[in-house]
Amino acid sequence: MSNTQTPAQKPVVALTLGDAAGIGPELIARLLAQPGITEGANIVLVGDAWLWQQGQAIAKQTVATQVVTSLAEVRGRADTRLPAFLATDTVQAAQVQRSQAQAACGAAVLTVLNRCMDGAKRGEVDAICFAPLNKQAMKLGGLKHEDELHHFAEYLGVTGYFCEFNTLGDLWTARVSSHIPLKDAAAMLSKERIMDATRLIYASLKASGNHSPKVAVAAFNPHGGDGGVCGREEIDIIEPAVAQLRASGIPVDGPFPADTIFLKAQAGQYQAIVTMYHDQGQIAIKLLGFSKGVTVQGGLPVPITTPAHGTAYDIAGQGVADVNATLNAYKIACRMGQAALAR
Repeated sequence: MSNTQTPAQKPVVALTLGDAAGIGPELIARLLAQPGITEGANIVLVGDAWLWQQGQAIAKQTVATQVVTSLAEVRGRADTRLPAFLATDTVQAAQVQRSQAQAACGAAVLTVLNRCMDGAKRGEVDAICFAPLNKQAMKLGGLKHEDELHHFAEYLGVTGYFCEFNTLGDLWTARVSSHIPLKDAAAMLSKERIMDATRLIYASLKASGNHSPKVAVAAFNPHGGDGGVCGREEIDIIEPAVAQLRASGIPVDGPFPADTIFLKAQAGQYQAIVTMYHDQGQIAIKLLGFSKGVTVQGGLPVPITTPAHGTAYDIAGQGVADVNATLNAYKIACRMGQAALAR
């Protein structure tokens, strides 16, 4: 997509700087310094001016922007070759101790993300890509939910099924349960949740540009339950869900033992994997490409993406953070934002 197109043809993608004590600001500076970065979207950066300047200094990048005073101005810009910048006032430099989880930083993240979601509700933003945040800081700063996804869903009025997707290149994963104690994972298994997760990742992959994805479903127990000897969840719950999904026309197979399912995906047999709990998929995805992975917030009315890694407090401020995952998250936001704009 070229910048000769009108702004209305390009999705408005809101970028945020993430946790002020982490690597987010420098990552966004490095992202926006990439050649041709505005070709896929009408970008608006939302964040505190001092933090944006600090991020550029750490990354040793200078990025020109066009200042706007509201999200409503962004879509109508005559020239989108420069990112728009909407300055906020959410946290002061004196409140931030680098590399530490702090209430002020968490509250600032929530304020900026809420502002972007307000813009999405008004039709001013087509997709959001946020730099890494810290759940502990956000909870200190007022987050009432187990994670940001549940906050997004409540804020946006979602009543249907939603879940996180983790992606690595052409491979996407979903999970039936997420940020809960492992002892509670079995209680979260149900035919309905497995079917919801599979339908959602299948539809989301198609919205991101993959028109014919195939889905694999993981078993819950070791060795896929060994025919019931090592657990009956596969027989009683997972297999019936897969059969009903296949009968409805979704190309899905399984359940496959979790210790071999990613080998099938690596070989190109499947583009999506539905796992039963958090670490079942996260360990594999992060081993395959920690510095490239993306988290997509699935089931929301606006596409929201972020790099799959965290705030990396151990290297914050050193200017060595890898931008690849952030770039991949931005690209997915552009594709999904374009699809949303076309609807």
